[in-house]
Amino acid sequence: MKLIFGCFLFLSTVLHAQKNDTMHQYTYLALGDSYTIGESVLIQKNFPYQVVQRLRKEGYQCAPPEIIARTGWTTGELEAAMKDHRFMEKYDWVTLLIGVNNQYRGLDVIEYKTQFEELLKKALELAGGKKDHVILVSIPDYSVTPYSQAMDKEKIARDIDVFNGVSKALSIQYKLQYVDITSLSREAASDESLIAQDGLHPSAIEYEKWAKEIAAVMLKQMNHK
Repeated sequence: MKLIFGCFLFLSTVLHAQKNDTMHQYTYLALGDSYTIGESVLIQKNFPYQVVQRLRKEGYQCAPPEIIARTGWTTGELEAAMKDHRFMEKYDWVTLLIGVNNQYRGLDVIEYKTQFEELLKKALELAGGKKDHVILVSIPDYSVTPYSQAMDKEKIARDIDVFNGVSKALSIQYKLQYVDITSLSREAASDESLIAQDGLHPSAIEYEKWAKEIAAVMLKQMNHK
Protein backbone atom coordinates (compact mmCIF):
# COMPACT_ATOMS: atom_id res chain seq x y z
CA MET A 1 0.00 0.00 0.00
CA LYS A 2 2.80 2.43 0.90
CA LEU A 3 4.53 1.65 -2.39
CA ILE A 4 1.35 2.32 -4.39
CA PHE A 5 0.73 5.57 -2.50
CA GLY A 6 4.34 6.63 -3.08
CA CYS A 7 4.07 6.01 -6.83
CA PHE A 8 0.79 7.92 -6.94
CA LEU A 9 2.32 10.85 -5.09
CA PHE A 10 5.33 10.89 -7.41
CA LEU A 11 3.10 10.80 -10.52
CA SER A 12 0.91 13.60 -9.15
CA THR A 13 3.98 15.74 -8.50
CA VAL A 14 5.28 15.20 -12.04
CA LEU A 15 1.92 15.98 -13.63
CA HIS A 16 1.55 19.08 -11.46
CA ALA A 17 5.00 20.31 -12.54
CA GLN A 18 4.17 19.68 -16.21
CA LYS A 19 0.86 21.53 -15.85
CA ASN A 20 2.56 24.51 -14.26
CA ASP A 21 5.18 24.54 -17.03
CA THR A 22 2.58 24.49 -19.82
CA MET A 23 0.60 27.22 -18.06
CA HIS A 24 3.63 29.49 -17.84
CA GLN A 25 3.45 32.12 -20.57
CA TYR A 26 6.81 32.24 -22.28
CA THR A 27 8.16 35.55 -23.54
CA TYR A 28 10.39 36.01 -26.57
CA LEU A 29 12.39 39.06 -27.66
CA ALA A 30 13.70 39.20 -31.24
CA LEU A 31 16.44 41.72 -32.03
CA GLY A 32 17.61 42.52 -35.54
CA ASP A 33 16.88 44.19 -38.86
CA SER A 34 14.71 43.52 -41.94
CA TYR A 35 15.29 39.78 -41.65
CA THR A 36 13.71 39.86 -38.19
CA ILE A 37 10.67 41.98 -39.01
CA GLY A 38 10.11 39.94 -42.17
CA GLU A 39 10.33 42.61 -44.87
CA SER A 40 7.96 41.80 -47.77
CA VAL A 41 5.93 39.13 -45.92
CA LEU A 42 2.94 39.30 -43.56
CA ILE A 43 3.99 39.85 -39.95
CA GLN A 44 2.56 36.46 -39.01
CA LYS A 45 4.99 34.88 -41.48
CA ASN A 46 8.25 36.36 -40.20
CA PHE A 47 10.47 33.97 -38.31
CA PRO A 48 9.78 35.23 -34.75
CA TYR A 49 6.01 34.74 -35.18
CA GLN A 50 6.51 31.36 -36.83
CA VAL A 51 8.76 30.33 -33.91
CA VAL A 52 5.99 31.20 -31.43
CA GLN A 53 3.43 29.33 -33.55
CA ARG A 54 5.62 26.21 -33.40
CA LEU A 55 5.99 26.46 -29.62
CA ARG A 56 2.23 26.84 -29.22
CA LYS A 57 1.64 23.74 -31.35
CA GLU A 58 3.79 21.85 -28.85
CA GLY A 59 1.46 22.92 -26.07
CA TYR A 60 3.42 25.83 -24.61
CA GLN A 61 1.76 29.12 -23.75
CA CYS A 62 3.63 31.93 -25.51
CA ALA A 63 3.05 35.64 -25.72
CA PRO A 64 3.43 37.24 -29.17
CA PRO A 65 7.11 37.98 -29.85
CA GLU A 66 8.41 41.42 -28.99
CA ILE A 67 10.39 42.60 -32.02
CA ILE A 68 12.99 45.37 -31.93
CA ALA A 69 14.16 45.63 -35.53
CA ARG A 70 14.02 47.87 -38.58
CA THR A 71 14.97 47.53 -42.22
CA GLY A 72 18.48 48.87 -42.83
CA TRP A 73 19.67 48.78 -39.24
CA THR A 74 23.33 48.10 -38.52
CA THR A 75 24.65 46.87 -35.18
CA GLY A 76 25.24 50.47 -34.12
CA GLU A 77 21.69 51.53 -34.99
CA LEU A 78 20.15 48.59 -33.17
CA GLU A 79 22.31 49.36 -30.16
CA ALA A 80 21.15 53.00 -30.18
CA ALA A 81 17.48 52.02 -30.49
CA MET A 82 17.74 49.60 -27.59
CA LYS A 83 18.98 52.37 -25.30
CA ASP A 84 15.69 54.22 -25.78
CA HIS A 85 13.42 51.17 -25.55
CA ARG A 86 11.59 50.16 -22.40
CA PHE A 87 12.05 46.42 -22.05
CA MET A 88 10.42 43.94 -19.71
CA GLU A 89 12.56 42.97 -16.73
CA LYS A 90 13.53 39.73 -18.47
CA TYR A 91 12.51 37.37 -21.27
CA ASP A 92 12.48 33.60 -21.54
CA TRP A 93 14.15 33.75 -24.94
CA VAL A 94 16.16 36.31 -26.90
CA THR A 95 17.36 36.00 -30.49
CA LEU A 96 19.87 38.29 -32.18
CA LEU A 97 20.32 38.49 -35.95
CA ILE A 98 22.17 41.58 -37.16
CA GLY A 99 25.03 42.53 -39.43
CA VAL A 100 24.01 42.34 -43.07
CA ASN A 101 23.77 46.13 -43.30
CA ASN A 102 27.24 46.48 -41.79
CA GLN A 103 28.49 44.35 -44.67
CA TYR A 104 26.33 46.10 -47.28
CA ARG A 105 27.62 49.55 -46.25
CA GLY A 106 31.21 48.34 -46.17
CA LEU A 107 31.61 48.95 -42.45
CA ASP A 108 34.62 47.55 -40.63
CA VAL A 109 34.33 44.02 -39.27
CA ILE A 110 36.25 45.01 -36.13
CA GLU A 111 33.61 47.64 -35.40
CA TYR A 112 30.98 44.95 -35.98
CA LYS A 113 32.66 42.67 -33.46
CA THR A 114 32.76 45.38 -30.79
CA GLN A 115 29.13 46.40 -31.27
CA PHE A 116 27.83 42.86 -31.69
CA GLU A 117 29.52 41.85 -28.46
CA GLU A 118 27.78 44.67 -26.62
CA LEU A 119 24.46 43.60 -28.12
CA LEU A 120 24.87 40.00 -27.06
CA LYS A 121 25.78 41.11 -23.55
CA LYS A 122 22.54 43.10 -23.40
CA ALA A 123 20.65 40.11 -24.82
CA LEU A 124 22.13 37.92 -22.09
CA GLU A 125 21.08 40.44 -19.46
CA LEU A 126 17.53 40.53 -20.86
CA ALA A 127 17.41 36.72 -20.75
CA GLY A 128 18.07 36.83 -17.02
CA GLY A 129 21.64 35.66 -17.46
CA LYS A 130 20.58 32.30 -18.92
CA LYS A 131 23.18 31.60 -21.60
CA ASP A 132 21.26 28.73 -23.15
CA HIS A 133 18.26 31.04 -23.68
CA VAL A 134 20.13 33.50 -25.92
CA ILE A 135 20.25 32.45 -29.56
CA LEU A 136 22.59 34.13 -32.03
CA VAL A 137 21.40 33.67 -35.60
CA SER A 138 23.82 33.84 -38.53
CA ILE A 139 23.48 36.41 -41.32
CA PRO A 140 21.79 35.05 -44.46
CA ASP A 141 23.54 35.34 -47.82
CA TYR A 142 21.79 37.78 -50.17
CA SER A 143 24.30 37.10 -52.95
CA VAL A 144 21.95 34.35 -54.18
CA THR A 145 19.07 36.79 -54.76
CA PRO A 146 18.09 38.63 -57.97
CA TYR A 147 18.83 41.90 -56.16
CA SER A 148 22.56 41.17 -56.21
CA GLN A 149 22.66 40.31 -59.92
CA ALA A 150 24.84 43.31 -60.82
CA MET A 151 27.01 43.01 -57.70
CA ASP A 152 30.12 41.02 -56.88
CA LYS A 153 28.37 37.90 -55.59
CA GLU A 154 31.55 36.12 -54.56
CA LYS A 155 32.70 39.08 -52.46
CA ILE A 156 29.31 39.33 -50.75
CA ALA A 157 29.42 35.64 -49.83
CA ARG A 158 33.00 35.92 -48.55
CA ASP A 159 32.20 39.00 -46.49
CA ILE A 160 29.16 37.39 -44.93
CA ASP A 161 31.23 34.34 -44.02
CA VAL A 162 33.71 36.64 -42.26
CA PHE A 163 30.98 38.42 -40.30
CA ASN A 164 29.40 35.11 -39.38
CA GLY A 165 32.79 33.82 -38.27
CA VAL A 166 32.89 36.67 -35.76
CA SER A 167 29.42 35.97 -34.34
CA LYS A 168 30.11 32.24 -34.19
CA ALA A 169 33.36 32.83 -32.28
CA LEU A 170 31.55 35.09 -29.82
CA SER A 171 28.84 32.48 -29.30
CA ILE A 172 31.54 30.00 -28.33
CA GLN A 173 33.33 32.52 -26.12
CA TYR A 174 30.14 33.40 -24.22
CA LYS A 175 28.70 29.85 -24.44
CA LEU A 176 25.51 30.98 -26.16
CA GLN A 177 23.27 29.10 -28.55
CA TYR A 178 24.02 29.55 -32.26
CA VAL A 179 21.78 28.78 -35.23
CA ASP A 180 23.30 28.77 -38.70
CA ILE A 181 20.67 29.73 -41.27
CA THR A 182 23.19 30.93 -43.87
CA SER A 183 23.39 27.54 -45.55
CA LEU A 184 19.58 27.45 -45.69
CA SER A 185 19.48 30.92 -47.28
CA ARG A 186 21.90 29.80 -50.00
CA GLU A 187 19.40 27.18 -51.17
CA ALA A 188 17.54 30.09 -52.77
CA ALA A 189 20.13 30.04 -55.55
CA SER A 190 18.22 27.12 -57.04
CA ASP A 191 14.77 27.67 -55.55
CA GLU A 192 13.07 30.99 -56.27
CA SER A 193 10.17 30.12 -53.94
CA LEU A 194 12.51 30.94 -51.05
CA ILE A 195 12.77 34.60 -52.11
CA ALA A 196 10.10 37.26 -51.51
CA GLN A 197 8.58 39.28 -54.34
CA ASP A 198 11.00 42.15 -53.72
CA GLY A 199 13.80 39.95 -55.06
CA LEU A 200 15.93 40.41 -51.96
CA HIS A 201 14.34 39.23 -48.75
CA PRO A 202 13.33 35.68 -47.76
CA SER A 203 9.84 34.39 -48.48
CA ALA A 204 7.51 33.01 -45.82
CA ILE A 205 8.67 29.53 -46.85
CA GLU A 206 12.29 30.41 -46.11
CA TYR A 207 11.36 32.00 -42.78
CA GLU A 208 9.53 28.80 -41.88
CA LYS A 209 12.79 26.89 -42.32
CA TRP A 210 14.59 29.31 -39.99
CA ALA A 211 11.77 29.12 -37.45
CA LYS A 212 11.99 25.34 -37.43
CA GLU A 213 15.70 25.45 -36.53
CA ILE A 214 15.30 28.15 -33.87
CA ALA A 215 12.20 26.58 -32.29
CA ALA A 216 14.02 23.24 -32.10
CA VAL A 217 16.72 24.84 -29.93
CA MET A 218 14.08 26.35 -27.64
CA LEU A 219 12.06 23.16 -27.39
CA LYS A 220 15.11 21.14 -26.47
CA GLN A 221 15.59 23.35 -23.43
CA MET A 222 11.90 23.51 -22.56
CA ASN A 223 11.31 19.77 -22.84
CA HIS A 224 14.25 19.02 -20.55
CA LYS A 225 13.36 21.64 -17.98
